[in-house]
Amino acid sequence: MAALSTRPSGWVEPEYTHPVRRIGGREVDYRRTIQVMAVVNRTPDSFYDRGATFGLDTAVAAGRRAIDAGAAWIDIGGARFGPGPAIPVAEEIDRVVPVVEALRDAGAALSVDTFHGAVARTAIASGAHVINDTTGIHDPSLAEAVADSDATLVITHSRAEPRQWFPKPQYDDVVDDIRAFLAERVALAVSLGVPEERIVLDPGHDLNKNTRHTLELTRRFGEFTALGFPLVAAVSNKDFIGESLDRPREERLAGSLAAAVFCAAQGARILRMHNVAESVDAARMVEAIMGWREPAYLKHNMVDGPNEDA
Repeated sequence: MAALSTRPSGWVEPEYTHPVRRIGGREVDYRRTIQVMAVVNRTPDSFYDRGATFGLDTAVAAGRRAIDAGAAWIDIGGARFGPGPAIPVAEEIDRVVPVVEALRDAGAALSVDTFHGAVARTAIASGAHVINDTTGIHDPSLAEAVADSDATLVITHSRAEPRQWFPKPQYDDVVDDIRAFLAERVALAVSLGVPEERIVLDPGHDLNKNTRHTLELTRRFGEFTALGFPLVAAVSNKDFIGESLDRPREERLAGSLAAAVFCAAQGARILRMHNVAESVDAARMVEAIMGWREPAYLKHNMVDGPNEDA
């Protein structure tokens, strides 16, 4: 009889070029770790919370709650991805930097979601550990700002100009096209001085993609592991979940967790999520199933006498 594999059927084991990363002052081995990136938006028009954390005190409190709930990363945004009027760079800096300054000793990796080099440089100087660029290095000075620091760069796939509408996107093969884009953007980042060991990739769920595109990239998420970098799955409460399940934004938690766990099984190691406590539990459960994390305690069927939970 053939020996049974300890790896679950369908599990994708990434082959990283640099599996151990130092982010936010801590070493992380992404071969055995799934982290949650919490979302804190200081925008009045944010996709999910509709401005609920726009106020500075509210944003800082949300970040602290997320850290207490187990978030390893806090992603702070001052301008939404979607189309709309440009946010002046000075205003975006005024939105994100005070949150970074307030949370820089709170114990999490601080990420700033921006596509402006000037915002990235100021945020890093203020204590940010990560720059999360949803435009795939639209502004080369952003990569240069990261290169001049110890920060990590998240390169995300999207196709639109910043804050511009991209009508009815088409792909020859959505996964192949995204993978080629990310590989080309990695080469650009490296040419601008960003070391490979400080690059993370995000295929960009829903960003300039329709629901069928996003379902396919989710189904084939494991193919992105061939690029050799840790992967972000930013699936939380997105429209592909709402359209798949016919659920409004406030009723997408179950679908978000299902998508996050599926992506984790396919190689995602950073889950960008709004509902932090539930997402951390999901990530830790996957780690426990994989044998990467010990159970919090052992009681069930561990005693000599009757067990009411047996």
